[in-house]
Amino acid sequence: MRLDKYLKNSRIIKRRTVAKEACEQGRVLVNDKVAKPGHELKTGDLIKIVFGSKELEVRVVSMPENVRKEDAQNLYEVVN
Repeated sequence: MRLDKYLKNSRIIKRRTVAKEACEQGRVLVNDKVAKPGHELKTGDLIKIVFGSKELEVRVVSMPENVRKEDAQNLYEVVN
């Protein structure tokens, strides 16, 4: 699954366009490398996102295509 779509589906970032912009600005790293919005994720990948002065690091647990809002937090685990 594409990185920008995963960030939106997991509701880490609310909109896919915002996720795409964050990737293009170099604020999203996958396995400690700057990632483009189209980067293909795999289960177990580490995603680090910089939100201003805050950082969020999560591990990909699952990647279903359609996710209910209640189940979105089950797609990743926070590593920090």
